[in-house]
Amino acid sequence: MTSVPLRKDAARNWQQIVEVGRRFVDEGVPLRLNDVAREASIGVATVYRHFPTTETLLETVARPGLENLVTEANRALGADDAWDAFAGFLLAGIDIQLADASVQPVFAASTHALPETAELVGRLHAASGELLGRAQASGVVRPDLTSQDVVRLMCGVVFAATVHASPGERAGLTRRYLDMVLAGLRASAQSASSVAPRP
Repeated sequence: MTSVPLRKDAARNWQQIVEVGRRFVDEGVPLRLNDVAREASIGVATVYRHFPTTETLLETVARPGLENLVTEANRALGADDAWDAFAGFLLAGIDIQLADASVQPVFAASTHALPETAELVGRLHAASGELLGRAQASGVVRPDLTSQDVVRLMCGVVFAATVHASPGERAGLTRRYLDMVLAGLRASAQSASSVAPRP
């Protein structure tokens, strides 16, 4: 996408393409640029001029959610309690991924098509790493957990709660699964895991 201001008609086309992309993601429709062009009643060449690849459109759709996640990360970094900050960020991240299906694949991707996406995701990884480090330094999170583990666990909880559940069940399931994950991440859980369950 260009960084110079768009003409009014070009800006209108850009917005319409993004809105159709947003709708496709929300409805679980595969994001294909030719299909987006047809649905938006915009020429295919125009769509490709604004968004050369599917990834550029998906990242554009995901950007508000990623920005919200950065806001939550900054809020967590300002909290005094290391465990509450860490757990609160995980909960916020899962809620945002649950609300916006475009965030998870973009957040989990190893490379990004747009520099602004790479910058946002980099900030998120840095913040999650700092939150994890603070929690480990405080002795409340097991020391063998890595930042990559945190990203995968966040994505995994969302996937587990959505793959076989109706939309109305997903919020409750994500909270339940996150509680289970957090119980396993607490430093004290390492010693508790060696205790055999009662018959």
